[in-house]
Amino acid sequence: MSINITMPALSPTMEEGKLAKWHVKAGDTVKAGDVIAEIETDKATMEVEAVDEGRIGEITVPEGTENVKVNAVIAVLLTEGETAPVKAAAAPPAAAPAKAEPVPAAVVVAPAPVAVPLKPAAPASAGEGARTFASPLARRLAKEAGIDVAAIAGTGPHGRVVKSDVEAAKAGKAPLKAPAKAPTAGQGTLPAAPSREAIMALYDAGSFDIVPNDGMRKVVAQRLTESKQTVPHFYLTLDCRIDALNSAREEINAAAPKKDGKPVYKLSVNDFIMKAWAQALVQVPLANATWAGDAILYHKHADVAVAVAVPGGLFTPVVKACEQKSLRQISDEVRDLATRARNKKLAPHEYQGGSSSVSNLGMYGIKSFAAVINPPHGTILAVGAGEERVYADRGAIKTGHFMTVTLSCDHRAVDGALGAELLAAFKALIENPVMMLV
Repeated sequence: MSINITMPALSPTMEEGKLAKWHVKAGDTVKAGDVIAEIETDKATMEVEAVDEGRIGEITVPEGTENVKVNAVIAVLLTEGETAPVKAAAAPPAAAPAKAEPVPAAVVVAPAPVAVPLKPAAPASAGEGARTFASPLARRLAKEAGIDVAAIAGTGPHGRVVKSDVEAAKAGKAPLKAPAKAPTAGQGTLPAAPSREAIMALYDAGSFDIVPNDGMRKVVAQRLTESKQTVPHFYLTLDCRIDALNSAREEINAAAPKKDGKPVYKLSVNDFIMKAWAQALVQVPLANATWAGDAILYHKHADVAVAVAVPGGLFTPVVKACEQKSLRQISDEVRDLATRARNKKLAPHEYQGGSSSVSNLGMYGIKSFAAVINPPHGTILAVGAGEERVYADRGAIKTGHFMTVTLSCDHRAVDGALGAELLAAFKALIENPVMMLV
């Protein structure tokens, strides 16, 4: 009997992915363990292996297809004795329950791409489904210009959209319809964002390029919008003197053994920050927390994510039990994770979980900033550039090297005083790095 090869779920939260590449074609013979395809999610590119032997009878989803749903049939594997290609059964509609026929666990998944409407559906309200009144000429001109006529506030009788309204929209001068009022408590969801057409209407035609958002950009937008809408952020900022850290780093790097004329390791300031932050989280365990709806999770280890910028977005790979690792171990692990993140080679378990994050923009000369919490983390530490500053010490004017850090806290899990205690613990460690060895 033929076996449906379906789109696999590469993580618990994965709903769809891109079928990036096929390593086989119809008619090829495969055995268990052979790599047959590559799947791209917003975070990684993963290889898919065959779980049984047989012959590829049909490939139903061509490579390069995006938005392939988990568990959708992407190919058919013919078993011994089958000679004719067998058509894969069409994926059931979303509302229909999946058939009870068992499918091998490691077999792959993916339906055809799902068209996403450009204009988001408006929230349910008394006016849902209301018709937009426009003259036939206005509708034709709007269609030719690629403008959503529903996004234009008409100036004709009874709000009717007329020719002059469309021409004004093309020139970027059309009055747009007022956005729906945000619902009050208990009245439902937030209003939908303006459509792409409504935003395009604000600018002259030909004055911009349109680049569709890829999977990574969509997920970043979704998660950070969710974070700012659902997580009550508050921010704590202080300065840390890093002269002792700089000295310790220079001494450790100078003592590094060499291989082929190059030091076998080179610690960065960020390695010290990761270590100090992990130890601070362990020292203040009530702040090593994540909000879980009807409960708070207090973590036994400091699993710290580090923000890694990549073209088009960012990854947050996690250094597990960071407080238990040496500076060199942290340095090697962060370097490896960052390299594989940029190449989209991280496995899901390497960028999921964690209780806190570190985001360092100091290398770009940023003095200070406030980062957005990455759910479900309870905190994120934003680190600015180290710089020489003038300061007063018991009436004397001195200079020293300082960096500004800002802690963003989820107020549901970490209160103000607790966040201040956590930041003070970090400051004590980062200003006296020898204490990290205790």
